[in-house]
Amino acid sequence: MDSRIHFFSQIDVIPKKVNDEKLGIRGRQANEFANLGFPILPGFILDTDIASSIKVDDIKKDVLALLGKCAGIVGKKFGDSENPMLVKIVISTNLAISTFPVLHNFGLVKPTIGGFSKWVGKHFAAHEVIFLVRGMLKIEERIKELEAKNKEMEEIAAVIKKLERMLNIEGPSNELHEKLKPLPIDKSAEAYMDEYAKYFPKGFFESAEQQLFITLNEISRMFQMDDQNDNDTAIMISPMVYGNYGKDSSSGDFFSRNVITGEKKLQGEFYRGKFNEVDAQGQDIAKIGDKHLKELQKIAWTLEDKFKEIRQIRFTIENGKLWLIEQRQVPQKSTQADIKLLLDLEKRKIVDKAHIVKAIDPLRLNEVLHPVVDTASIKTLKSWKGGIAGAPGAAIGRVYFSTPTLIEALRNAQNRGEDTKTILVMESSFAEDVKAIEVSTGVLTAEGGYSAHASVVARQYGKVSLVAPELTIKGKKATLGNITINEGDYITLNVPFYGDSNVYVGKAALIEPDPRESGLLEMIAMSKSFLKKFHVRANVDAAKDAALALSFGADGVGLCRTEHMFLKEDRIHMFRDMLLSADKKEREKTLLKLQSIQRDDFYAIFKVMAGKEVTIRLLDSPLHEFMPHNEEELASFMKYLQKTKKTKQSKADVLARIENLHEFNPMLGHRGCRIAVSYPEIYAMQIKAIFEAAYKCRAQNVQVHPEIMIPIIMNAAELKLIAYGKKIEGANYKGIVDIEEELRKEKKAKSVDYKIGTMIELPAAALGAGEIAKYGSFFSYGTNDLTQTAMGLSRDDFTTFMPDYTLFDLIMGNPFSTLDPRVKELIVMATSRGRLTRPDLVCGLCGEHGANPANVRFCMDAGLDYVSCSPYSVPIALLAVAQAELERG
Repeated sequence: MDSRIHFFSQIDVIPKKVNDEKLGIRGRQANEFANLGFPILPGFILDTDIASSIKVDDIKKDVLALLGKCAGIVGKKFGDSENPMLVKIVISTNLAISTFPVLHNFGLVKPTIGGFSKWVGKHFAAHEVIFLVRGMLKIEERIKELEAKNKEMEEIAAVIKKLERMLNIEGPSNELHEKLKPLPIDKSAEAYMDEYAKYFPKGFFESAEQQLFITLNEISRMFQMDDQNDNDTAIMISPMVYGNYGKDSSSGDFFSRNVITGEKKLQGEFYRGKFNEVDAQGQDIAKIGDKHLKELQKIAWTLEDKFKEIRQIRFTIENGKLWLIEQRQVPQKSTQADIKLLLDLEKRKIVDKAHIVKAIDPLRLNEVLHPVVDTASIKTLKSWKGGIAGAPGAAIGRVYFSTPTLIEALRNAQNRGEDTKTILVMESSFAEDVKAIEVSTGVLTAEGGYSAHASVVARQYGKVSLVAPELTIKGKKATLGNITINEGDYITLNVPFYGDSNVYVGKAALIEPDPRESGLLEMIAMSKSFLKKFHVRANVDAAKDAALALSFGADGVGLCRTEHMFLKEDRIHMFRDMLLSADKKEREKTLLKLQSIQRDDFYAIFKVMAGKEVTIRLLDSPLHEFMPHNEEELASFMKYLQKTKKTKQSKADVLARIENLHEFNPMLGHRGCRIAVSYPEIYAMQIKAIFEAAYKCRAQNVQVHPEIMIPIIMNAAELKLIAYGKKIEGANYKGIVDIEEELRKEKKAKSVDYKIGTMIELPAAALGAGEIAKYGSFFSYGTNDLTQTAMGLSRDDFTTFMPDYTLFDLIMGNPFSTLDPRVKELIVMATSRGRLTRPDLVCGLCGEHGANPANVRFCMDAGLDYVSCSPYSVPIALLAVAQAELERG
C-alpha cells in the first residue's frame, strides 16, 4: 500500500505517526471520529504529498483494493450493476473556508444506473446524475479558468446555472433579484448522461472505475495548474448511503439536546424512506426505535463531551444500518441551552467552573433574564423591524398613549378580571410616567436612545424598551412604517440584545425566564466565586428591587435614586404640592408627611440589604420634571389640591407657580446639591428619614451601612457645606453631620456607621477631585451626566445626528453605552487625585455604563472598587468581573 494513502473506518484509525496536516481539515475530522468509534462511513485519503501529482497507474491497484474494503463494510460493491456502491470525493484543504465543491455520486454510470434506480426510483436516480454532473462541471469550470479558455468557461457556467435551477439550489437571480423558478427534471438518467458527457473526458459515463480515475486525474490536474495550491490539499474518498435505499432506511437531522431549554434530550426529526427532509413528513427523533435512539444518544453526548458545546448531527440509516454523515456547530441556540450543557459537563468533571465562566459572553445573559418570543407564533403577524434597543426582552400588551389612560385601563382590567398586560407608547417619557412603565410590560417611544429616560427606567424595573424614531402618534392612533396601531390594540415588542428589534401587531407567544431552571443562579454563584476585591452593587429604589438584586448576586446598593420614590401615584401630588409651596413653613409641613414615607422606604431597603452598603443619592432631578406635563396630569393634581387644601387653588395660580420652576437648560440648572443650598429643608428631610430608618434597624440588631451621596457637586465648597454645614452672620446652614447628631440625641439612639460622599459627574468635579476628597469618603462616577457634560452631548437627543457622525467615523460607537476615552481619562484622573488626598477613598461607577463588560474591565483596571447597575444587569456585570479576574490570574 502506498504510504501516502490512508484508510479509516469505525475500527481503523490513521496512525499518529502520520502528520495530520497532510490529511486536510476534513480528513482530520474523519479520523477523529474513527478514533471515537463512531459508526462513520469508511474511506481513504490521498494525502497532500500525492493529491497534486496523481498518476493513475501508480495508485489504481491500491484505490481498487480500498474500495473493496469499503464495500465489505457497507454491503455494496463499487461498479456493481445490481447494488452499486457510489462514492463521494471531498477536496480536503487546510483552510477553514474552502471554495471547492463536495463531489457526490461517483460510480453512477450507464452500467450501474439501472440497479441504482431499482432501489431509489428513476426520478431520484436522474436527480443524482444531475447532482453528479453539476459538481464535476465545477471542477471543469475551474480548469478552463486556469487555462484562460474564457469562452468554454462561460459555456460551462451557463450549464451549471441551468442545473442548479433543476436542483432548486439557491443562487441564480434575475434582474429583479427574485429567485428563478426551478426547472423540471423530465428526462431519464441515461438521457442526462448522454446530454452532458461532452463536457467531460471520454468514457466518463462508461464505467464506474473509469469515471473515478478520470475525476481524480482532473482534480490533480487542477491542483497542478493552480499557483495558490501549494501542495497543501488532500483528497478523501468515501462511500455514500441513502435514506431511501431499500427497506428500513431513513435520514435524519437532530440536535444533541434541546436548543431552547437545554434539556438533555435529542431534538430533531427523522424521515422514513426519504433521502432528506425535502417534501418529507418528519417524525420526532424519539420515535426512531430504541436500538437506533441509543446509538444516536451515545453519538450526540460523546460529541458534546468532546466539543463542549451543543452539536447538530445528520445521519442516514440504510437497510437497517446507521451511519453518521455529518456533525457541526449550532449557530442558533439559546443561552439557557448553553448554560445547561456546561453545568452538566461540570457536574461530570469534564470542565471546571473556570471553563464555564469563560465560555459565556456576559451580554448573552440578557436572554435568560427576560422573556423571548416563540418564533413559531409570529409567522402570520404584521411587523415592523428596526429601532434602538433600550432594554432587551419581549413584551405583549394593549397599547396606551399616556400614563393616565394606561393606569385607568389597568384598573378596569383588574376589576373585570381581564388581561392586565399593557404597553406604554409615547413620543418620550417624563418623571410622572415612571409609574406607568413600572406596571406595564414594556415601553415604546420615538425619542432618545439607549440612555433615554424610558430606556433607563425600563432597565431599572426589568421592562422592555424600544426607541423607534419613525413612530408618529396622532390622537388615539400610532403609525410605525407600514403598520398602524390603535389605542387598545395588542402589540408584541421583541428586543433582542443581538440583531434587529421588531414590533408585531397582535399577540405572540412568549417563553418566560426561570432563573433557577435556566441555570442562571448557578452561573451567578460560579461568577462570585472568582471575585476578589472588586464587586458589583445594584441601582435600586425599592425593597422589592433590592431583594431581586440580592438574589442576582449584588453586594449592596450603589445607587438609590430618592427622586424615584416620590413618583408613585400616592406620593407624586404630595411632592408637587411641597415644591409649589408658597413659603418654607408650608413646605416643611408637607415634608413631614414625606419624611415618614421615605423613612419606611429606606428601612425596607436597609433590612433587605442587612450588613451591606446602601448608597443613597439625595434628590437630584430638576424640579420641573416632577410637574404635570399634560392636561390629564394637571387635572389630577388640581383634584388633589381641592381635597387637601383649605383655601381654593386656581388653575391659573398653579400654572404660574409651575412656570416659575421653568428653566432653559434644566439638566445644568437648579438640581441636585443646588436644590439643597436653596431649600435646605428638602435635604434635611431626606437625611432625617435615612437615619430614622437606620436607628430602627440598629435597634432590631440589623447591621446597616448607609452612604449618603450628594449629586452634581462641582467644587469642594458645595460638599463641605452640605456635609458639615456653615455659620455666617444671620444664617446657619445645618449639614448632614449636624442633623444626624441632633436626631440621634433626640431619639436617644446609638450611632450607626455611615459615610458621606459625592457623585463625580462634572468635569469640574473630576479636576477638583483632590480638594473634594477632603470632605467625602467615597466617589461614585455618574457616567451618564459625566459623558453629557464632558462631550457636550444630550443622551436624549444624540440619536438624531449620531448616524451622520458614525458614517464619517467622527465618533466610535455609542458613548452612552461604551465609555468614551476622554471620559475614562477624567475617571482615572479623579480617582488618582482623590486618593492622593484620601488613600482609602472608595470609588465606584453607578451610571448605566456599569453593565457593559468593556466598561467593567476598564473600572477594574482604573482601580475602582465596584460598579453598580440595574438588578437585571447585575449577573452580566458579575460574569464580566469574574472573566477579568480569571484573565488576571
